[in-house]
Amino acid sequence: MTLFKNKYRIESTRLSNRDYAANGLYFITICTGDRTCFFGDIVNTQIHLSAIGQIAEKFWVEIPQHFKHTYIDAYVVMPNHVHGIIIIDKPYVVSTTCRDVACNVSTDISNDLDDCNFFTTMSMISPKSGSLSAILQSYKSAVTQWCRKNGYDNFTWQPRFYDRIIRADGSLDKIREYIVNNPTKWKEDKNNPSSLWM
Repeated sequence: MTLFKNKYRIESTRLSNRDYAANGLYFITICTGDRTCFFGDIVNTQIHLSAIGQIAEKFWVEIPQHFKHTYIDAYVVMPNHVHGIIIIDKPYVVSTTCRDVACNVSTDISNDLDDCNFFTTMSMISPKSGSLSAILQSYKSAVTQWCRKNGYDNFTWQPRFYDRIIRADGSLDKIREYIVNNPTKWKEDKNNPSSLWM
């Protein structure tokens, strides 16, 4: 932890040189606040989803409807967390224009790309549309809003999420297997509140 404005803050777990709006396969884990089992329970190695769990699953499956070039692979909604693979697969396009926000027009910069440093800098520090963070923030917000509207006022998420970039080294199949088998290993799961004392 480091200090920022005399307050401790948790360092980002994101790779500093990685563009999380770039094409890739991402293994995601999102946990509920305090790892409370809002989403259901495991009975005989099968997940039985609560109303909140059903909405969490429904909204997860609907992510591609809200984000172009985004796809869902294997996933599982567990009692207090969601594991899933999100695929971002945008077509490769080279742009030679910068948007002039003040005039809301495009300016051709194909002959003078060095003048675009301001826009490059701003795009690096601003949240990127279609980035992994934007996708998951939207998902978490949608589930939370549904909960508030339906009387589940105590529902919360952990502030962050865990991600792993899936490389083309055979790990995709192992991660898929881990996700599919997660309910059968609930008793040993580190997110299982009852296994914290084992």
